[in-house]
Amino acid sequence: MTYFVYLIGCYKHQKITTYVGYTNNLKERIKLHNKGRGAKFTRGRIWKLLYYEKFSTKSEALKREYYIKKNRKFRNLIKKFYK
Repeated sequence: MTYFVYLIGCYKHQKITTYVGYTNNLKERIKLHNKGRGAKFTRGRIWKLLYYEKFSTKSEALKREYYIKKNRKFRNLIKKFYK
């Protein structure tokens, strides 16, 4: 099975808010976030996919998700690219 680590962004007051997660069905997960059925943090906003990576195992995806969540430099680099 294939897993994805993704970074989604939302523009509000000319500021980009980001969220990092993992899933095995990327398109469906983004739809759920936008319908308000994703993580509690993501409810009430319109999200766009900014970045994703593909992994063959869940453990690899979880490790990379944790790394991206903790690495603000990497997230800020992605945000600069989309400003």
